[in-house]
Amino acid sequence: MNSFDSKTPLFEPIPNSRRRFLGISLGVGAIGIVPGCTSTPTRKPVVALVLGAGAARGFAHIGVIKVLEAQGIRPDMVVGSSAGSVIAALYASGASGNELNRLALNLDEATIADWGLPFAGRFGGLIKGDALQAMLNREVHNKTIEQMNIPLGVVATDLQSGKGILFRSGNTGLAVRASCSVPGVFQPAVISGKEYIDGGLVAPVPVSYARQMGATLVIAVNISSEPVHQDASGTLGILQQTISIMQRSINQYELKAADIVITPQLKQMSSADFKSRNAAVLAGEIAAQEQMALIKEKLRG
Repeated sequence: MNSFDSKTPLFEPIPNSRRRFLGISLGVGAIGIVPGCTSTPTRKPVVALVLGAGAARGFAHIGVIKVLEAQGIRPDMVVGSSAGSVIAALYASGASGNELNRLALNLDEATIADWGLPFAGRFGGLIKGDALQAMLNREVHNKTIEQMNIPLGVVATDLQSGKGILFRSGNTGLAVRASCSVPGVFQPAVISGKEYIDGGLVAPVPVSYARQMGATLVIAVNISSEPVHQDASGTLGILQQTISIMQRSINQYELKAADIVITPQLKQMSSADFKSRNAAVLAGEIAAQEQMALIKEKLRG
């Protein structure tokens, strides 16, 4: 796989040492005066919607967005990992929940799965990712990450160092492609000479990255599958089970940093079950409605 040509916007991956300085300007909310206590200013929370990894289970993110929109809740930023980065990018570009729903219903798997030779080349991987990148860029009208309507963060994993990388600028489709590059399924994405793979390996639900972008109130959507519900047969089944076990361990720490966690009940829906997209969207709607009272309470507080 070739890296960028000279006309392609370069990315600016942000290392851990610099992330804590980001989003300072976002953190300055409207200041009001509490009656009877004029010396205590209040700040409007900086709300982040954090969308987690889960492949086809990611359609549930659309249901969550639809319910938030129906209640007039619009986040100040959106951060996504793996499948969550797909929905995050589309939403950040200006697509409404209903528009995302229509796109999901009309999505042909062939448009995002340009199959290469199984386990061919240096890295292996079944899907090259070119079609996914092209589809994303087409749907966001070729906006770069920094041109989005809502500040966007896309999380991927540096293949060489194993560290998480937060992309805040550059080619949107390529960043999402990197974030979705599940080892053994997608070939790694090459960006400025470096290889990147699935963001879900380091941050299945990237709450900490939203905090680093300046969020003071995090609404996280966890669509990770439980290992007990996975089919562990065959090579790909074992791979998915391994990832599920790893993600569950990471989420135990990551989700503690969220203010609200929405967990759609996807039961035994597999990560490759694109036929159940309607059920996934509905599960997202139900889960968001169940948390709405808490969300409104946190927003008032």
